[in-house]
Amino acid sequence: MKTLLPLVAVALFAGAPAALAQSDDTNTDAVGPMVTDSKVDTQTFVMTVPNANALEIQSSKLAEQKSASADVKAFAARMIKDHTKAGEDFKAALSQGQTTASIKPAAPGLQPKEQQMLDELKGASGKDFDAKYIKMQTDAHRDAVALFSTYAQSGDDPAMKEFAKKTLPVLKMHEKHVKDLAVAHQ
Repeated sequence: MKTLLPLVAVALFAGAPAALAQSDDTNTDAVGPMVTDSKVDTQTFVMTVPNANALEIQSSKLAEQKSASADVKAFAARMIKDHTKAGEDFKAALSQGQTTASIKPAAPGLQPKEQQMLDELKGASGKDFDAKYIKMQTDAHRDAVALFSTYAQSGDDPAMKEFAKKTLPVLKMHEKHVKDLAVAHQ
């Protein structure tokens, strides 16, 4: 199961809508037994959030340094601020969780797929950097909104469920803002 968790995290990052919007097919092996079309279990949620948050923060710190666009830098600063707070809120919810005592969240480092995405950003510059950063943020926030929406509706840990509900409007705001950035930088 431990080897499956990084794969689920990557699947959620790379295609949560596909993972969460499965057909009525009862074969859950394609994504894993922990994700269905209407439910994300607590372990998957707790294992996914820290890595997703770390990617948001690290890529945004890079954007503050490398982007030549004021609007991209402003968005990146907002991401760092909001995702740092989300990380603190996550830790508080984790400590209050009724079903999270036996779950150890992922280490602070990134999963290999996330590290590869960050490395690609490091190698980019100028408009290419902005395009890659905006695409990464667009995909990440689409996936995060899907994950948090699903857990907020169907999660089984009250503290984590409340965290998801509280964080979701911020993620939706980020998703809208990054879509506006994408239009502005076409």
